Amino acid sequence: MIKRILLLMFMMLQFSFLYAGIVVLNGLTHAYKVENGKVYKGKIAIENTGSKAQNVKLFLQDFTYQADGSISYTTLHTNRKTNGEWIKLNTNLITLKGKEKTEVFYEITVPDQLADPGSYWSVIIVEPVDDIKPSNDKAGVNITSVIRYAIQVITDYKTDQAKPDLKFESVKIEKEEGKQIAKIAIANNGNLYCKPTASIEIYNRKTGERIGSYMSTAMGLLPQTSKSFYIDISKVPADLYKAVIIATDEDENAFALNVELEVKND
Repeated sequence: MIKRILLLMFMMLQFSFLYAGIVVLNGLTHAYKVENGKVYKGKIAIENTGSKAQNVKLFLQDFTYQADGSISYTTLHTNRKTNGEWIKLNTNLITLKGKEKTEVFYEITVPDQLADPGSYWSVIIVEPVDDIKPSNDKAGVNITSVIRYAIQVITDYKTDQAKPDLKFESVKIEKEEGKQIAKIAIANNGNLYCKPTASIEIYNRKTGERIGSYMSTAMGLLPQTSKSFYIDISKVPADLYKAVIIATDEDENAFALNVELEVKND
């Protein structure tokens, strides 16, 4: 279950890769409440924890993700709600000596005539770059694959006129690592980024007696995306139950679904 939670944190791009000693120190989600025509400043703190010098390039992409685990990185303007054109980095390439830290700064310039309320977003990719070295074993060159950070930059505009709209896509119970896990796929069909938590209240189907309440971790959910929320219900005996599944965001907006839930021994 711990492995699954870590994977989900990776998906909400909470992406935290480590490669060649390069780490991002100040978080992988940068969120701003913005107004028309205003400029906002941010920074990315980067450290080379290794002993050798490392080149790092930075660039912008659009991205989205779905509950089936798929993640798409695409060129800017693929997403209608991109803010990639608003963001200007003060550099696209840095070189860090061993054990060195630095900060890359960026500015967000919000358009003067932004119309649609809600969240706009893109990601700043931080990617270590290796020099291309000749191969002594075969013709051509060796190109080392790289793993990168994806830092979400989310700008929320007129949040009083926008809201998340959470919908349940599916509910499954599967056994993982010896545990019974409720997998609840939730989509944000609204226009505002939120960080919902999924919970499940389980009742005896015949008597109505409350068996227990169980909760997932909170995860960020962008508009028009979906994620699977995982809840450990291993303590629930095998049987057929009535259940209420609730998705609650950080502003206490709640969305509920009544289901029949079958918990099996295997």
